[in-house]
Amino acid sequence: MGQRAAIATAGNGADAAALEPLLVQLLKLAAMINRPMEDGVAAPNGLSLNELRIMMCLHGEGACAGHDITELMAIPAMNVSRAFATLTQRGWIEPAIDPANRRRRPVRLSAEGTRACLRMEADIDKVAHDLLGMLGATEATALGRSIDAVIGRLAQWPAEHPR
Repeated sequence: MGQRAAIATAGNGADAAALEPLLVQLLKLAAMINRPMEDGVAAPNGLSLNELRIMMCLHGEGACAGHDITELMAIPAMNVSRAFATLTQRGWIEPAIDPANRRRRPVRLSAEGTRACLRMEADIDKVAHDLLGMLGATEATALGRSIDAVIGRLAQWPAEHPR
């Protein structure tokens, strides 16, 4: 049975072992996607990859505490702390208040940080087009649904697999 047929069968629960090659492909993709983002977006804007990832997270999610970003973006806590220091120094992030938990120390994009994110959109669009532009509309929609499904399962992972 070919890889595509095995994966199609596994998606119905018939052969879960056939999903292993797909998982390996996802791991490879996750490792490789950083290079174009670093070369095409982070470096031209004077950011480290972690700083860029944090900016994108705050732009999309809103105010987050360091431990939230560590969990959401899989960035080690020490690297988040360093990036926070640099982004604060640049004036791109600022403290936020969590009225429900005053001990929590979230940060958010400052007005200048929001403007910086908007300036980076052209670079992000170029990387997106370079990497995904060959997909047809149907393929792009299917990829988006698949990614959402995997992210949904990843969000359930900690509760289902406590350390």
